[in-house]
Formats: sequence, C-alpha cells, structure tokens
Amino acid sequence: MPWNGQGGGGGGPWGGNGGPGPWGKAPSGGGKGKGPQPPNLDELLRRGQDRLRGLVPGTDNGGGRLAAIVAAVLVGLWLITGFYRVNPDEEGVVLRFGAYADTTGPGLHYHLPAPIESVEKPKVTRVNRTEVGVSTEPLGRGVGRQALPEESLMLTGDENIVDINFSVFWVIKDAKAYLFNVRNPEATVKSAAEAAIREVVGHTPIASVLAEGRRQVETDTEALLQNILDGYAAGLQVTQVQLQKVDPPQPVIEAYRDVQKARADQERLKNEAEAYQNSIVPLARGDAEQKIQNAQAYKQEVVARAQGDAQRFLSVLSAYQVSKEVTAERLYLETMEDVLKNAHKVVIDRQAQGIVPYLPLPGLTDKQPTPLPAPPGQPSASQSKAGKP
Repeated sequence: MPWNGQGGGGGGPWGGNGGPGPWGKAPSGGGKGKGPQPPNLDELLRRGQDRLRGLVPGTDNGGGRLAAIVAAVLVGLWLITGFYRVNPDEEGVVLRFGAYADTTGPGLHYHLPAPIESVEKPKVTRVNRTEVGVSTEPLGRGVGRQALPEESLMLTGDENIVDINFSVFWVIKDAKAYLFNVRNPEATVKSAAEAAIREVVGHTPIASVLAEGRRQVETDTEALLQNILDGYAAGLQVTQVQLQKVDPPQPVIEAYRDVQKARADQERLKNEAEAYQNSIVPLARGDAEQKIQNAQAYKQEVVARAQGDAQRFLSVLSAYQVSKEVTAERLYLETMEDVLKNAHKVVIDRQAQGIVPYLPLPGLTDKQPTPLPAPPGQPSASQSKAGKP
C-alpha cells in the first residue's frame, strides 16, 4: 500500500499503530479526550503535500504539483465545514458517528466534519403547542379547524359525556433526552395529554367541569401530564394546559342549555324571594317591637295614673279626717272651678238686685249658641227665619 511508504509504521491515513494522525498528533487511547481541536492548516497542507508526493509518481513535474494543490484545497474546504453556529434560542447536540458526544451553547463552535461528526440544533426556548380534540388544517386563505370526536368526547365522574378541546404548551428542557429518548415528541405529548385529561375528568362531575372546576381540571391535568413525560424521560417541560371548549355533546347541547337556563331562573327567583324576605321580615319585626313598646308604655302610664289617683284620694281622705269642713269646702271650690272654668258666665252683683239688666249683655255676645238641627222633613230655624218677610 502506498500509505506504508510514509511515516515508517504503516498506520494508514489516520495514523494507526501509534503513528501520527492527519492532525499531527497521535490518537489517545482508552479514554475520553478533551474534545476535537481546530487543526493547524499550515501543518495539514504540508503533510498532505508530502503524502501526495508519495502517492503520485513524478511529482516533480507541474502536473503533480497541481494535483497536490487541488487535493489540499479540497481537504481544507472539507475541514472548514466543521464550523457551526448555535443561535441564542438553540442548543447544539454533537453526534459522533450517530452517537451523542457533546452539548454546546449559543455561539460559534467546531466539530469534526461529516461523516465523522454532525450537529443537531433544537430550539429549546420556543413554546410549542399541541392541540387535542381538534385538528388544524391549512385551507385556501387561512386555517381550518376540524373536530375529532374520538379525542374530545370523555366520560365524567357522574357518568355523563362532555366534549372537551384543549391545548398543551411545552418547551424542551433537555435537548439530549428530547433527541434520543422519544421518537416523535409531538405525538407523545398528544397521547399523554389525552390520557391525563381523561383520568382527571373521569373523577370530576360534569357540573364542575362545565363551570367553576375548569381551572382545577387544567391544574390537575398539567401535573399528571408532567409526571407521565418525566417517566418517559422525554426531556420536555409542560408550561400550561388550557381548555378551549367544554360543552355537552352536540346532539344534546340545546336541551342542556335549556336546563341551565331553568336552573338560572330558579336561582334568580330564589334570590329575589330571599331579598323580599330580608326586606319584609325586619320591617314586621320592627313594627311588632314598636307596638310592644307602646303597649308597655301605655301600661306603665295607666298604672302610674291609677296609683297617683289612689294616692291623691288617700291624701284627701287623710286631710278630711283631720279637718272635715275645710276639706269639704276646698273640694267644693275645686269642683266648681273645674265645672265653670270653660262656661260662659255673667256675674251680677247682689247690690244690683231690682235693676233690670239690659240685653244683650256683653258676656252673652261673645259666643252665639249653635242652633240645633231640624227634624227630618222640616226646615231649620235659620231657613224659617230667612223665609219670613
């Protein structure tokens, strides 16, 4: 072989049997190296020219020199293909003969050119979205959504059927596990999410799923889905599970809505009755309390007045027993005062006896007596006076 004529060891083009390799260094044995290093292009070109002189006869002429230059340029271009750049939202996973070798971060890096090494650059910061219960298909001018009943129809904890469409948002947290442990990450997330939500909904009543329990369903599904993916070592992180549509099955949705409206009306009427009760009962209780207090006040008033009258009578009796004439006169004067204080009176001195008073007296003109009403069928006194000439 022509390779045996150079290097003294017959090591081949890669420097076998302890000889130097194409990079000018002997390969390390039995352990992992420090990783690939960029080659020295000048040393590589010089060694390539020496090897080409040994392979091609008559290298002293111009044709041999041209072939060597062309070969050196091709080798240089092949080596340049090992440079690669990782974007800020990516991670570089270096594969050596198809097996995992290293993980690199954002920036410019170098790997051994193909077919020795290759690099995969998954986007680790992009939020991916997987939909369950509906398929999205591109149409002429937009995107069409088609329902998938085999995915969306689920059995609830109270043996009812509910139609659920939801979305799962996830990111890559381990690029190596994402590339090597799962064949189809999108399909894996979809299947695991469907299994997780079916288990959660299977323990939840339909009324809770359709109303106040939606947030709890999302939280429980997210936690269960993350556990499933961690068990697969998929290298994925679930960021959110979002319910898009939660309805009864299409054939009974109208009847279910009627039931919901009836329940809403029942709740509204119940609230109105309770509000009316809350407004009437306090008023009735207030009126009852007021009447009770008035009755108690009247009772206290009557009792106090009776006690006062009895005490006054006892006082008068005691005074009468001490001085009968004086007490009797005082009682007479007080009684006459009460009787005559509101009556129209004309007082005539006793010395005026025998003098005929002139009428009308001033005391009589202060207030005329009110005429009595005439019997039925007869004119009154004022009418009869008005009819006389």
